[in-house]
Amino acid sequence: MARVPATIDDVETLADLCRFQARERGAKTALVFGDRRTSYAEFDALTNQVANGLIAEGVGPQSRVAFLDKNSDRFYEIVLGAAKANAVSVGINWRLAPPEVAYVVNDSGAEVMFVGPDFFPLVEKIAPELTTVRRIVAMAPGHAEWVEYSAWRDAQPKTDPEVPCERDDVSIQMYTSGTTGHPKGVQLANRAFFDLRRVPPHDDMAWNEWTDADVSLVAMPSFHIGGAGWGIQGLTAGATNIVLDEFEPGLVLDTIQEYGITKLFMVPAAMRLCLHHPRCAETDFSSIKYMLYGASPIPLDLLREAISVFKCGFVQLYGMTETTGTATYLPPQDHDPSGGSEKMKSAGKPLPGVELKVVDEAGRPLPPREVGEICIKSKGNMSGYWNLPEATAKTLIDGFVHTGDAGYLDEDGYVYVHDRVKDMIVSGAENVYPAEVENAIFGHPAVADVAVIGVPDDKWGEAVKAVVVLKPGTEAGADEIIGFARERIAGYKCPKSVDFISELPRNPSGKILKRELRKPYWEGRDRMVN
Repeated sequence: MARVPATIDDVETLADLCRFQARERGAKTALVFGDRRTSYAEFDALTNQVANGLIAEGVGPQSRVAFLDKNSDRFYEIVLGAAKANAVSVGINWRLAPPEVAYVVNDSGAEVMFVGPDFFPLVEKIAPELTTVRRIVAMAPGHAEWVEYSAWRDAQPKTDPEVPCERDDVSIQMYTSGTTGHPKGVQLANRAFFDLRRVPPHDDMAWNEWTDADVSLVAMPSFHIGGAGWGIQGLTAGATNIVLDEFEPGLVLDTIQEYGITKLFMVPAAMRLCLHHPRCAETDFSSIKYMLYGASPIPLDLLREAISVFKCGFVQLYGMTETTGTATYLPPQDHDPSGGSEKMKSAGKPLPGVELKVVDEAGRPLPPREVGEICIKSKGNMSGYWNLPEATAKTLIDGFVHTGDAGYLDEDGYVYVHDRVKDMIVSGAENVYPAEVENAIFGHPAVADVAVIGVPDDKWGEAVKAVVVLKPGTEAGADEIIGFARERIAGYKCPKSVDFISELPRNPSGKILKRELRKPYWEGRDRMVN
């Protein structure tokens, strides 16, 4: 029989998390999804069945399994079930276009793929291209060829497979948009989800204290660290986790009131949608203790409105997939709605167990107030990029993740995100790399040159704009360019607008001066991120 850790601080793997919670609070509700409720004991048994099913399919230790569906309780069954087989879960962004999905599946080498009903047509289209997938499992009934998930899972024994699993074994692989046109697989080891939790907290971290009386809302996409990581945190706390298939502001408001949500994580764009929903004014928010937000900067006016409406503690988080999410926090005590405190412009200070530095182009640490690249050393740092040793070596240097964000530290160690070293655009908390969009547009027969930039957007923070140079004697409108891109990349990556100019500005070596292109759109703003 598998040894169950004595305390939550002894849990070092996702596999052991299931076992521990089943013993400690087996009868308590772990997950709620629609009409379905699952206790911690039932969840432990279901993850055993998933693990046994994967083993029966020939999935070995550190092999990959893919998941393409919207949020559900089944996602956590599969992730933690895979962990019990010491396999690696690969959540796929369901907003991706078919060629992008095929790339992620093939790059990961996934052997089993779980597919939700909304994505049956997409996967049918690309199935002949999936070179490593041996079994496709349908997450709902009705597919003529693929076995249905419940039938597949329930055919397996509920006994624990007891596959050896170590803290340094990879448990989750998440794909981030790539600076060169292809996404990179970020490998997150078991330890990355637990090591920071064992470091003694600072005095201002009551917001990070959980009990099994907490009710957590899981509404951010599970293919993001902000969604999957938040769900895993709730399971680690022994909380009741209410999972929504996707973010819909009216449903979020109803869920907060119906279930008495105590903690939730939201990106600023989602917060805005809730605040401006017609039912917001009549929703009871009194159960909420803390609202955590991050993934993109928040306008001060939006934060003021949220504080006045939700009337709870607010905590800003800053991190990235490569740091397994949160690396810094701005506690409730530093939230000054008047905007008088300089700290309100920061992304907070390091979590216990996290070290920050800001470096110049030569990698030398800079003193306070000098802008350079923000670097993070954390117990949650990734193990590296999947099959990309050179990219790993460029990003993970001497234990520090080089974030690609430009900023500075103040004298108290708070970090201020000033700009981006890389050209990444953050739109509605989705990372968009211009190289991907430019590659999609370049194929248009009328396009001679293109640059993609981020411009301010009141709803999404930033919007993708393409600046296009047409070939002599050709014509093309903005709608045509956008439609051409939409056939090749996910909709959220496509430009929302297109400007046409005669020539792109370049430096003597030929590099496009994107800062010059962005400058007119950001005039009058303190920083060139929104």
